[in-house]
Amino acid sequence: MICGGGTGGHIYPALAVLAELRRQNNAADQFLWVGTRGEIEEKLIPAAGLPLQTISGGGVAGLPLWRKLLNGFKLMQGFMQANQIISQFQPDALLMTGGYVNIPVALAARLRRRPLIPYLPDIEPGRALKFVGQMAAKIACTAPDSSAYFPAEKLVVTGYPVRAELRAAAEISLERALLEFDLTPGRPTLFVFGGSRGARSINRALWANLPALLADSQVIHVSGELDWPEVSAQADSLTAELCAFYRPYPYLHAEMGAAFRAADLVVARAGASMLGEGPAFGLPAVLVPYPYAWRYQKVNADYLVDRGAAVRVNDDQLTAELLPTVHNLLHNSERLAKMGAAAKALDRPDAARRLAELLREISL
Repeated sequence: MICGGGTGGHIYPALAVLAELRRQNNAADQFLWVGTRGEIEEKLIPAAGLPLQTISGGGVAGLPLWRKLLNGFKLMQGFMQANQIISQFQPDALLMTGGYVNIPVALAARLRRRPLIPYLPDIEPGRALKFVGQMAAKIACTAPDSSAYFPAEKLVVTGYPVRAELRAAAEISLERALLEFDLTPGRPTLFVFGGSRGARSINRALWANLPALLADSQVIHVSGELDWPEVSAQADSLTAELCAFYRPYPYLHAEMGAAFRAADLVVARAGASMLGEGPAFGLPAVLVPYPYAWRYQKVNADYLVDRGAAVRVNDDQLTAELLPTVHNLLHNSERLAKMGAAAKALDRPDAARRLAELLREISL
């Protein structure tokens, strides 16, 4: 059983672990994903061929009192629903990757004496994983810096499990990746995206600087579905000369690996996925922490910055700083190479295997 959060940075590593478990056991294992309604997992989990059950729930942090009370009631309902699911499914182990949905499932698992492994994709855990971690004998994490938040003897540093299809894309030639997007070999390539939901401030900062960027580089831009109508309309207003070097998309899935491989530099939020996917491709990054998840994304960004793999630009300064930051990096091949090597040094290609083995150990 997998209990997930609502973002790609939490869902994708769990899917990578499931794929590894199936590979090890010839697809004999049975899995069930438990989530909440209205999240991206409602699209991603069925698309991955996995059964999905949803339970009631809601966050309580940073909300008005009436909302906390309402969501607290939903979490109580979620506990009863999770208890019934665990009773019926009888999981040997539970993998939890973040989000408030973990709380009722973890309580139900403890009631029924089912072992669980929280996996911490970010460096710093959210409140739900902090709570769940108290009930777990072992906690898997992306990086050793998470020892600031949990007892060191509980932590197992597995790394961030990157999807197999992304890892495969890291091995294709640069020419093939560029051809995937009909881009020009030899021209600096910038990949810009805002995570599974998109990022309006990144989209608008890019658009404000796009003509100057396209003068000597080319851009793959994943805007997210929410801003796609605006981005599509703006793309139509570009000159034919600039359009030749601009590739906007509302969302990429199968082609995401090719976009990473084609890029010389990525501009992105500092979600958990950048701790694994950037290093998997040895890709230098300009990271823009989401201001309303400042602590978690800032900690992620600073982890990569401190190791020489990224630079950080604050969200409120992005429009002014995007162009000089990107230009300074794209036109400094020596610095880009050093950042790429620093990113690659953080890669843990065996992360999915290590986390799968940990799950097997606790389920015995």
